[in-house]
Amino acid sequence: MKALLNILIVDDHPTMIEGYKSILSAKYNLQQEITITIAYNCQTAHQYIKETSENFDIAIIDMILPPYELENLFSGEEIALLIQKEQPSCKIIMSTSHTETFVLYNLIKRINPEGVLVKSDYTSEEFLVALNSILAGESYYSLTAKQSITEIHLEDNYLDSYNRRIVSLLAKGIKTKNLPQHLNISMSAIDKRKAHIKEVFDIVKGTDEDIIRVAKSRGFI
Repeated sequence: MKALLNILIVDDHPTMIEGYKSILSAKYNLQQEITITIAYNCQTAHQYIKETSENFDIAIIDMILPPYELENLFSGEEIALLIQKEQPSCKIIMSTSHTETFVLYNLIKRINPEGVLVKSDYTSEEFLVALNSILAGESYYSLTAKQSITEIHLEDNYLDSYNRRIVSLLAKGIKTKNLPQHLNISMSAIDKRKAHIKEVFDIVKGTDEDIIRVAKSRGFI
């Protein structure tokens, strides 16, 4: 008997994975109705995505994961993009502990997943509601993620996806010299984009710390 759902869970926290399995077992027979594949890091996730004989129906992906630098996979966001490329029918739920408006907004703009769940927002009941909504073809964002969409004041023509990503990476402690590894654009292009970011933020001859400070003060990170 073929399982009703083929689910990939990518999370480096065993307690979170056990929590997902417990919630799913309340609705499905884990032996007959559902197949769960577990990856604890980007490398294993890459292997499953590339080598699985049957596409996944749903992928539940933590935003922060141990990287797989050989394939330029540094986080759950890159895993989500890989799935969208390799298995476009798979529905993606991003899970994160981040509550910062800018980080969540950037995640949604970059990935456009079917679901975004901030861990501090949801209960087991809400997780099942989210799952049912997504299976029905709807999107589902938990409360904090919804607020990120409605409250942020950056307009796309001022800070596009690359510029938002630069601010987000700087806030995570990534040095400017290492940004090309995460963005796949040249250092000169990054310097031009940083100059534009400073212009938007009204920063004159400022540093990366000034960009982060202003972004935080405006509620973007």
